[in-house]
Order: sequence, then C-alpha cells, then structure tokens
Amino acid sequence: MATKKTTGTRTSHSRSSAASRTGPGTGKRITARDLKSFRRRLEDELTVLTGRHAGLKAASAVSPDIAGAGGYGEEAADAGSFTSERERDLSLVGNLRDLISKIQAALERIDDGSYGRCEVCGQPIEAERLDALPYTTLCLADARRRARVR
Repeated sequence: MATKKTTGTRTSHSRSSAASRTGPGTGKRITARDLKSFRRRLEDELTVLTGRHAGLKAASAVSPDIAGAGGYGEEAADAGSFTSERERDLSLVGNLRDLISKIQAALERIDDGSYGRCEVCGQPIEAERLDALPYTTLCLADARRRARVR
C-alpha cells in the first residue's frame, strides 16, 4: 500500500510504522519482525559473498608453472602484470573473508539476543545505520570515535 509523501507532516500511521522500523534509533527494542528481516538479508548476502569468495579463491590459486613463475620465460612485464592481478585477487579474497566473518558474527548476535546493541556503549544502534550496515557492531557515535583514533 503506497502512502503519499508530504512535506513536513506525517500521518499517525507513518509514525507508528516508522517507530517499529526505527526501534534501535529511538531506544526501543528491535522487533521479532525486524530481526527476521535482518536475518534474511544477512543470510542472502552471506550466500552471495560465499559464492564470490569461492570463485575468486579458485581463480587466484593458479599454479606457478601456469603463471610462468618457473623461470619467467615470459617477459618481465607479463610476469609483473600477473603478479599484480594475483595480489589484487588475493586482496579481494581477504576482504570477502572479512565481510563473511562479520556477517556470520551478526547472525550469531541475532541468535544470542545481542543484535542491534553497540558493543562499546551498549546503547541501541541507529536504525538507519543497521539498515545500511546490518552487520555493524557500533552505534554511529562510537564508530566516529573509533575512526578518529586511527
């Protein structure tokens, strides 16, 4: 059902549905429906990333003989290009592995009931932040503090 968007005003229906969606941002608990939605999103993303990870890992596991590393019979530029592409692929594999790990941890937090709470301050994580990064462990304020320290 579509609702008309108006400037500056909201209907009471909009507020009540917004409150259920924005539970973490308003200090209210995440609803069972929210958890189910986050779980589904995280599981779908995990499936996609696991497939990408396996594909990239297989592609980057080329034998040194195929790559010409056995004596660099090819020109040095070709060997350098191969090495550069392989390093890029290995970096992507590592990034995917890290993201998969974060998603698995988020699913575990859903299971143990700690999902949606900041691991530093214990306050609810803002709904917009969870919507953008469903695997996040920090509220916006603590994420900013952590980013400043680096």
